[in-house]
Amino acid sequence: MALIAAYATPAGPRYGLLVDGVVYEWGGHPLTDQPGAPGQALGTLDELSLLPPLMPGKLVCVGRNYAAHAAEHQAAVPDEPMLFLKPPSAVIAHRAPIGLPANVGRVDHEAELAVIIGRRARHVRREDALDYVLGYTCANDVSARDYQKKDGQWGRAKGFDTFCPLGPVIATDLDPARLAVRAVLNGELRQNGNTADMVFDVPFLIAFISAIMTLEPGDVILTGTPEGVSPIAPGDVVAIEVEGIGALRNPVVAQG
Repeated sequence: MALIAAYATPAGPRYGLLVDGVVYEWGGHPLTDQPGAPGQALGTLDELSLLPPLMPGKLVCVGRNYAAHAAEHQAAVPDEPMLFLKPPSAVIAHRAPIGLPANVGRVDHEAELAVIIGRRARHVRREDALDYVLGYTCANDVSARDYQKKDGQWGRAKGFDTFCPLGPVIATDLDPARLAVRAVLNGELRQNGNTADMVFDVPFLIAFISAIMTLEPGDVILTGTPEGVSPIAPGDVVAIEVEGIGALRNPVVAQG
């Protein structure tokens, strides 16, 4: 398994390999190259100016994919995956601030496993679905609950700038079937789920979505959140942890 980080340089974005907590230079790109031997040591994730692991063309999200999360919102578990989209403009990196607009009301964190598509996928069979995956990362599907309830659809509630932290790295060759998914708010564990409890697993989701819309390399699927979502406020720090990937941390600020 390789852990791939994206970081900013004066010459533009670059990719490195994370080994034992240190990022090393790598001359490749995750969509076109296989990870090779690491080069010069650059520093830790917190010492680099990290970027989102990839900038997706689209983010396809799955609602109510954990029965306990549906229950905490007094909602039924759907018979088929409930899909919605988040705009790429919502994506931010590890340590970038989540900005809460004025008068937005309650805003929640949602810890999720994110699937990054590695090659063009259309009408993919479930048994072949994981062959189309580049890797996985952590995601926070930040959600404005009052707008979600008011609008009856989720485009506004889920689509604000900064409402989709992704990172800190891409983990390749990871089995998504049984991974711990957690959210820690100001050091306190709030969500503690496992992908084994998904209503629809990752291969099913890829097959289902690719029968509706073509998934392009770099597109991201957010696979749903376990129970325990809770409000965030300026001054908070929220960490999304997925087993085998690491921790995605973001401070929360008031958006001017």
